[in-house]
Amino acid sequence: MKTEVVFALVYVASLTAAAFALEWLSAHTHRRALRFRTAGFAYDETHDYWLCPEGEQLWPHELDRERRLVRYRARAHVCNACPAKERCTDSHHGREVIRALDSWPHSEAGRFHRAIALMLVLLAGLIVLVELARNHAANDAAVLLALLVPVGLSGRWLLRDLRVHPANFPDAAGSPGGRLPR
Repeated sequence: MKTEVVFALVYVASLTAAAFALEWLSAHTHRRALRFRTAGFAYDETHDYWLCPEGEQLWPHELDRERRLVRYRARAHVCNACPAKERCTDSHHGREVIRALDSWPHSEAGRFHRAIALMLVLLAGLIVLVELARNHAANDAAVLLALLVPVGLSGRWLLRDLRVHPANFPDAAGSPGGRLPR
C-alpha cells in the first residue's frame, strides 16, 4: 500500500472522528447549559409549567415562533418579595425560564453544529474519492472502498436530522404577537 493512501486513511479517519467529537461536544454543552439555566427548577410536563425552588409556578408567558422557544415567567410581585430573589434573578419582572420546543438536533445551534460535522464527513468522502482516482492498485482501491462505506454511513446518519423537521409545532392562532393566553 502506498504511503499516500495510508496518510489519506489516517486523515479521513481523523476527519470523521472530529465530526462525531464535534457532534458530541456540542450536544453535551447544550445539555450542561440547559441544566445551569434551570438549576433548582422542576418542569411539570403534564401541566406545562416550571416550579421554582421556593414553590412559585412559572407559566408560559410568550411563544417565540421564530426561535421556537417558550418563555415561562413567575409573577413579578411574588419574585420581588421572595427571600431568594437575590440568588435567583435581578429582573423586576419576575424570573424567566426558557424552554426550547425542539430537541437538540432540530434546534438552531444543533443544526449549525450538525452541518459543520456533515461538512467534515463530506470532505473525508471527497478525499477518499480523490485517492481512488489517483491510486488504481487493487489493494489500495479495496482499502479505500472499504473506508468509503463507514464514511458514507456516517454522512447518512448526520444528514438524517437535517432532513427531518419537527412536526406538531404549537399554533398560537388567536394569540396576537405570539403571546400565550393564561
